[in-house]
Amino acid sequence: MSKNVVIIGSGFSSLSASCYLAKSGYNVTIFEKNSTVGGRARQLKKEGFTFDIGPSWYWMPDVFESFFKDFNRSVIDFYTLEKLDPAYKVFFKDKESIKIGDTLDKIYKTFEAEEKGSADKLKKFIKTAQNNYEIAIKNLVYRPGVSPLELITKETIQRVGQFFSTISREVRKEFKNQKLIQILEFPVLFLGAKPSDTPAFYSFMNYADFGLGTWHPRGGIYEVILGMKKLAVSLGVKIHTNAAVEKIVVQNQKTTGIIVNSENIDADIVLCGADYHHGETLLDPQYRQYSEKYWEHKTFAPSSLLFYVGFDKKLKNINHHNLFFDTDFDAHTKDIYDDPKWPEEPLFYANFTSITDPDTAPEGKENGFFLIPLAPGIEDNDVLRTSYFEKIITRFEALTDQNVKNNIIFKESFCVKDFVKEYNSYKGNAYGMANTLLQTAFLRPKLKSKKVQNLFFTGQLTVPGPGVPPSLISGKLVAGLIETQYKQTKEPKPTTI
Repeated sequence: MSKNVVIIGSGFSSLSASCYLAKSGYNVTIFEKNSTVGGRARQLKKEGFTFDIGPSWYWMPDVFESFFKDFNRSVIDFYTLEKLDPAYKVFFKDKESIKIGDTLDKIYKTFEAEEKGSADKLKKFIKTAQNNYEIAIKNLVYRPGVSPLELITKETIQRVGQFFSTISREVRKEFKNQKLIQILEFPVLFLGAKPSDTPAFYSFMNYADFGLGTWHPRGGIYEVILGMKKLAVSLGVKIHTNAAVEKIVVQNQKTTGIIVNSENIDADIVLCGADYHHGETLLDPQYRQYSEKYWEHKTFAPSSLLFYVGFDKKLKNINHHNLFFDTDFDAHTKDIYDDPKWPEEPLFYANFTSITDPDTAPEGKENGFFLIPLAPGIEDNDVLRTSYFEKIITRFEALTDQNVKNNIIFKESFCVKDFVKEYNSYKGNAYGMANTLLQTAFLRPKLKSKKVQNLFFTGQLTVPGPGVPPSLISGKLVAGLIETQYKQTKEPKPTTI
C-alpha cells in the first residue's frame, strides 16, 4: 500500500522532492501557506508588467536539464531558454563598465583589454574552476550530507588545500586589477558568504558563470516553477494553497501528520520544505534538533531590499542583468557579515527582463528589478526603504547617463519584514544559510530528523546549500533518503503530460 507523504511549502526543493516521490509511487500532497506555488520564487503582475519576486538568475542549466531528464522529459517541454549576450554588465566608478560576453573567448579578450596578461591567467583559473565544477556535480552535491566520508574522494583529496584557502585569496594571487577581482569574486555571493570566507574549491561558481553562461527562461524564472508544478501534477501530486501548517504532530517520537488551518491531516511521512528554523518551531520543543543558540551562531545568506518598478519608457545604456560596483565592495560586505547595519553606500543589482523578453512589460515600457543585499535581521521600515531607493536610483541615473525618476509609473518594495511574513524566513534571510567551510555538506542541518521518526527536511538551509539549482538537488536527495527507508510496493508512476 502506498504511503502518504505531506510536504510543507512549494518552493523549488519541495516541488522537486514531490516529483521524485510521486514517480516512486508515494501519495504526495503539498501544503503552501501563500495563494500561489513557488515559495520565494513567486511572481508579481501589475499594470501589464511581470516581475519575478525572488530569484532572477538562471545559472547551471545542466542541473535543470538533469532534473527533467529524470522524468524522461526535457527543459524545452516546459519553457524556452535564451542564452544572454552579454550575460551581464558591471558598472564601476566614473561611468566605467565591463560587459561579460556569452563565450569564454569573448571573456578572455575582455580581461586582456583590462589587464595585460590576464587572459592567460583567467584560462588557468577557469580550467581549475571547471575541474572543480565537474567534481562537485559528479561527486559531492548529489550526496545527502550524512557523513564526512562523502567529501573524501580521490579527486577531493588532491584538492584538499582548496578547502583551506579562499576564493578571495586565490583570485588576488593572480589578478591585480580591482575591477576584474570584483567580477571574479561576485559569483560566490550566490553561495551566501563573502569571498574571504568561501573555500577556494567553490571557484566552480566561476565556471558556472563564464563557462556555462547566463540564461533567461522566456516569461521569467516563474516559468520554471510552473513547469515543475505541471510535472508534479501529472505524476499525481496534490497541491493545496492558502494552507498554512500550524503544527507537525508527533506521537511516541514519530510524526503522524500535520495540522493545517486547524484541520488534522494524517501522514506516514512529513517533509518540511519551508525555512528549516520555522519547520522546527512547528514541533514541540523536545522534538527540535537545533536550539535557538545554534541558529544564532550560524552564518546566514543576506536578506535583500527589493524594488519592482514600472517605467513608462524604454531605458538606455543597460542590459538584462546589471551590477553596480561603483562603491566599496569590501565595506558593503562588512556591513552584512561583520557589523550588521544598513550600508552607507550600497552595491546593488538591477535587471530588466523586458530588454530580452518584451512580453514582461507593455510596449514601449520597461520593467526594473532592483536589489540591495542586506544583513538579515536588521531594522526594516518604509522610511529606510524610501531613502535607499533614492540612493540607488540617483546613482543609476548618473551611471547610465539618463533621467528616469519622472518616468516611474509605480514602485513596489520587499524587504526583511516581508521575507519573515511571506516565507517564515529566519531573520528575513533571502536564500538560506551561507556555504562557508564550517557550513558545508555534513556540517549543515540534516535532511532527516534525529529526534522524530518519519520527519525530513529539504531546502536552502540543508544540503547542498543556497541557490535554485542546489534546491532542485536538495529535493532529489531527500526523496532518495525517504525511498531508501520506506520501500514502496506500488509500481512507480509514469510521466504523462
